[in-house]
Amino acid sequence: MQGMEKDFELVEEYSPSPVIGREDHQVDGEWQTVRRKNRRRQPLRILSTHENSCGTEQQDRLVADAVVMESSSGNDVEMDKRPKVTVAEAFRNINVTQFASFIADISGMYERMHDVQLMRFTDYFRTVLAKVSHSQFPWIEILKDSSVAKMVDIPLVDIPEEVYKISVDWLSSRAVDALGSFVLWLLDSIVGEFEIHQGVAKATKNAIPKTPPKCQVVIFVVLAMILRCKPDLLIILLPIIKDSEKYKGHDKIPVMVWVIAQASQGDLGVGLFLCVHFLFNMLKDESSSNMQSWDFILQVIERIVSSPKARIILLNRAVRKGERLVPPSALEFLMRTTFSVQFNGTERLQVVYPTLKEVAIAAPSGSKTLKQITQKIMLFAIKAAGEGIVALSQEAGDLCIWCLTMNQDCYKQWEDIYLENIEGSILVLKKLLDGWKAFSVKQHTLHPLKESIQRFRVKNQQAMAGCENAAYQASLRVAEKYCKMLSGKISPGQKYMRIFVLAGIAGIVVGINAAFLFKDLKSSG
Repeated sequence: MQGMEKDFELVEEYSPSPVIGREDHQVDGEWQTVRRKNRRRQPLRILSTHENSCGTEQQDRLVADAVVMESSSGNDVEMDKRPKVTVAEAFRNINVTQFASFIADISGMYERMHDVQLMRFTDYFRTVLAKVSHSQFPWIEILKDSSVAKMVDIPLVDIPEEVYKISVDWLSSRAVDALGSFVLWLLDSIVGEFEIHQGVAKATKNAIPKTPPKCQVVIFVVLAMILRCKPDLLIILLPIIKDSEKYKGHDKIPVMVWVIAQASQGDLGVGLFLCVHFLFNMLKDESSSNMQSWDFILQVIERIVSSPKARIILLNRAVRKGERLVPPSALEFLMRTTFSVQFNGTERLQVVYPTLKEVAIAAPSGSKTLKQITQKIMLFAIKAAGEGIVALSQEAGDLCIWCLTMNQDCYKQWEDIYLENIEGSILVLKKLLDGWKAFSVKQHTLHPLKESIQRFRVKNQQAMAGCENAAYQASLRVAEKYCKMLSGKISPGQKYMRIFVLAGIAGIVVGINAAFLFKDLKSSG
């Protein structure tokens, strides 16, 4: 997918043809090439063979619709005078048979030029939707003011089912490289226009332009269909999207949420992957985060995790393209935001957190992946456990105990960071004591814990001997108390063994005495 970002700015500038400055026209049923000088390539309307066989009057109308409209003010006025129709009305005018014939025509005519096929495909819908104005499709207002549940169906809610099926079946068989480049071009068109008409500028404060926004309905239609049938494209394109400033910023979140919502319609895992790996990065900057951004993102996540069989789907495919849907770093962000930050979305985040946490820690028992996950989680969890925020400490402590249960190597890791995380260690030690019965029955062996507790006690004694900090001394004494109590829990047999030995000795003594007594009685008798 290298080189996808080249020269993709506005819709009118897309030129996938290897021969720049040439345009194909159909004249008297024959395809001819006309060379143009000093002009950019403009999308052309391609007439299918079926359309070309229509009567003269109908053909003239189709040709008129197929004419490329320059972006001059005069043409804009002519377009404004056209009768306006809704998206639904425009879609109803599609003849399914003619549309299928058109798809077959461009597939054969540009057999090895999938990028050109995609442009012609878009031009078809541009012609169909030419009379839909911005007032009939106020996409900027829809993105900014609508709920995700509503915006996700726009504009495909009105497309005929047969047309949609023909389209996505055809799109699914296009080359990935061609689709990837085309998606970036479509996305750039939306993002660029959206930014202009929000009055957002990075260097200066510009007023909202007086000119009305372009009606981008065709861009939304084609992009939505591609994303739904090929959602994995966004994972492939994510490095490009993440590295480009044009897609970043809270002002772009409504657009990116719509894009991700479309992909999640095709694959819930892709939707969650993009929320975590892209949208969360915007929210990690607390200085610039805001409630509207959180609301949009939470709506997408809520929609994903509440979908039928979402939990099973996400757990079974917790890794995509070699990366986890919810990596440990994202789990830390979620944990801290859910249990230490109070905002209007806290309760909603607490509802989805358990599912996201399950996805984050999902891995086959005993696998290398599980070992890597537990060791990464242990590092941030032990630290968070000691930060003194009650809800955060409890959740972090639970994660630490899960790590110790799933991976015995985490005991050695705990030993290495014990003294520098003494407060977190105290909380984990206390949790082990309080939940000893439930914890102990899950362990194959308590030997690793026993060894760690012994080393902790040595560390406690050494640290207390050389520590002048009264508060740290007090913490060490508390830790030592819990370590001693756990030692008793781990080796209760030592106490009972002493009793058994003493009882055994006593029994032997009694037995010997009884034997001598019996002997004496027998002798005297």
